[in-house]
Amino acid sequence: MKARKLDRLLRVRTLQLGQVRAQEAEARARVIKEEELRTRIAQLSANVAPAESQGLATSLIAAAHYRERLQQSAFAADRRVAVASEGLSAAQAATREAKRDQSAIEKLIAREHAEAALKALRALEELPPSGRNRHDLC
Repeated sequence: MKARKLDRLLRVRTLQLGQVRAQEAEARARVIKEEELRTRIAQLSANVAPAESQGLATSLIAAAHYRERLQQSAFAADRRVAVASEGLSAAQAATREAKRDQSAIEKLIAREHAEAALKALRALEELPPSGRNRHDLC
C-alpha cells in the first residue's frame, strides 16, 4: 500500500514539476520579448533624434512629440521588463521547490526499496537450513 501511494505521489510531483517548468519557460520568453521591445523602442528613439538637415519647425515639433512618446514607451518597457524579471525569479523559485518535492519522494521510494530488500535478506537468514548437504562429486 505504501509503495503504491509513493508511486502515485511521484507521478503527481512529476506532473507538477513539468507544469512549473513550462511556466518558467513562459516567464523566460516573456522577459526576452519585453527586452526585445525595449531595444526596439531605443532604436526608434535614436532614429527620431533631431538632424541638421531638418529645417522646418513643424518637422522639429513632430520629432519632439514622437521622441516624448517614445520616451514614455521606454519607461513603460523598463517597468514591464522589471515585472517580467520578477515573474521569472518567482517561477524559478517555484521550479526549485517542485524539484525538491519530487526528489524527496524519489528518496522515500529508494528508502522503501532498501527497507524491502533488507527485510527479504532477514527473512532468508531466518529460514531453517536445508537438510541436504551439497557437495561436489568426490
